Amino acid sequence: MQFTVTDAPTRERFEARDEAGVVAGVVTYQLTGTIIVYTHTEVDPEFEGKGVGSTLARAVMDDARARGRTVVPLCPFLSKWLVKHPEYEDIVARSTRKVK
Repeated sequence: MQFTVTDAPTRERFEARDEAGVVAGVVTYQLTGTIIVYTHTEVDPEFEGKGVGSTLARAVMDDARARGRTVVPLCPFLSKWLVKHPEYEDIVARSTRKVK
């Protein structure tokens, strides 16, 4: 199954849609200047286990990089995903706390 991820800035979220245009999942955010805070990732139960969360995570991180933004990952899902994807460390603002 393929998902298309688009920014919906008026709703402050990225949306992953399936081929039929159904929203499969979202990542919400707050944007201030070049700082983007990803606050929450949610996948519709019908689409769980189909890679929607990972597709969203990669898309929002690629978008942040392309726009020259610094990412603050408050979302627990995205924080854990980033631990497995160190290729994005250069754009992530980290505290000294370890993510568990």
